[in-house]
Amino acid sequence: MSTSTLHVERIGNGPDLVLLHGWGLHGGIFRSVVPQLAAHHRVHLVDLPGHGRSAPLSGAYTLDNVAHAVAAAVPARAAWLGWSLGGRVALAAAARGTAIAKLLLVGTNPCFTRRDDWPHGMPEAEFEQFAVSVRDNWEQTLQRFLAIQARGSERAREELRALRQDLFAHGQPQPTALAGALEILRAVDLRRALPAISQPALVLHGARDTLAPLAAAEYTAAQLPHGKLHVIDSAGHAPFLSHPDEFLAALEAFLQ
Repeated sequence: MSTSTLHVERIGNGPDLVLLHGWGLHGGIFRSVVPQLAAHHRVHLVDLPGHGRSAPLSGAYTLDNVAHAVAAAVPARAAWLGWSLGGRVALAAAARGTAIAKLLLVGTNPCFTRRDDWPHGMPEAEFEQFAVSVRDNWEQTLQRFLAIQARGSERAREELRALRQDLFAHGQPQPTALAGALEILRAVDLRRALPAISQPALVLHGARDTLAPLAAAEYTAAQLPHGKLHVIDSAGHAPFLSHPDEFLAALEAFLQ
């Protein structure tokens, strides 16, 4: 089993809540909502392997290895909130039997790329072009990817400003981790795992998300045995940045 030393920042007191970020970023991306969450929870801000201040994995950058590394770094029976790539990590951890109390999935698509039976993902050719850009100039491509994440939100300008401001706050991600995480997004289809995940789950999604379409969230909530969908009408891919009040209200109602 591959191992990694993860950077985890812990803030607050109360029931444990793990926050998992998206591709190319770090746990600090949640800083705008942490003070409110830390008033009632012990928040664990995780930098995924090779991202932020976390060391890369010692072996293959697979979804199972990433999920294992996170599970080893946080308390058992915590609630896990995963955004985008982080949501896929949370789903994989739950599917492999990790002791998770509740799941909160934000901007998460169980199958990120388009398939014959799945129209709700990125076209394969478009994804391959993106992967080539990462190999050629990962920093410039990451900046462009932030703009894609903010697209669609009624507060896209403010959201993009926040993403760019925090991009390298924990240091630069490892290019090998960026490539490995991209391969997770391209290749891993989690749809079949959803019906076996028993935890209470909140699927929290922006209606204007252009990176993970709302239809993917509707499917996910319907396939999870204890799934519930909450849609933020005017939000895009990062509702915790664009609509923090509604995001926090939905999250706290579910956790309570």
